[in-house]
Amino acid sequence: MEPLRGVSLLAMKSIAIVNQKGGVGKTTITLGIAEAAAASGLNVLVVDLDPQANASSGLGIWNGTPSIDDVMSEPRAGSALEAICTSRWPEGGPIPDLIPGSHLLASREPLLAADPVGAQDRLRLALAGVDHDLVLIDCPPSLGLLSINGLFAADRAVIVTEPAAWAADGVDLMHNTVERVSGRLGTPRLSGIVMNRVGRTRDNRYWSEQLEERFGMLLLPQIQMRAAIAEASGQSTTLRALGKRPGAAEAASQFDALWVEVNGDVRLSQGFGRPESAFETPRTTIDS
Repeated sequence: MEPLRGVSLLAMKSIAIVNQKGGVGKTTITLGIAEAAAASGLNVLVVDLDPQANASSGLGIWNGTPSIDDVMSEPRAGSALEAICTSRWPEGGPIPDLIPGSHLLASREPLLAADPVGAQDRLRLALAGVDHDLVLIDCPPSLGLLSINGLFAADRAVIVTEPAAWAADGVDLMHNTVERVSGRLGTPRLSGIVMNRVGRTRDNRYWSEQLEERFGMLLLPQIQMRAAIAEASGQSTTLRALGKRPGAAEAASQFDALWVEVNGDVRLSQGFGRPESAFETPRTTIDS
């Protein structure tokens, strides 16, 4: 597949992939964007902030150490640099780096609440010195301190949803959370909302129309439901590596289009976050 054209290598940017509702495919979107961005020539880092660690297994890493739990165990600038490893996607294709997830994060979150000063920006502090072109933060399905850490560390946020009942209410809640953090810090700004697993059933079409009517211009290029996407995740490989598998090339093209749109939002926005200082030591916090 041809590399993406017209995607420039700019100063590092960071994107949190979020929704407090589980099962909408945040990890699928994270890995799809990671593949598209890496295929375009960017040096990509995936931060697996979900205790389920599905992004890590999707990148071919199980029980990686040191993990994100080690990174989050203490407020130390640059600690993330010690946990970065290379993913095990097939050689010759896009290969992002990874900070592995850990089920221990589930126990870490309540411990973060004991830090009255740095509970919300520990990840941002840990990422000081990271020099990747793009950092993708796969957040857990919650509105807890782990997700707040992901938002504090991000220049942009992408909300993932699916065309299903009550999906719009979940998007509204997540949007409000992003706006609340952005209102205090100036970042992250919302890049948009991705409809994932868009199908052809009547029910699916109905809820897709409801989301389109409600969120309009906030919607990013959608990702259709395809067996090839689940197959790539299950094999811990890329869509490009599936070759002529039916639907693989089409799915890869959709993620390419999504990445071009998200990257364009980051490039065209004034300052696109913190380009000069990247992840410098944070000085601002908000109440949880």
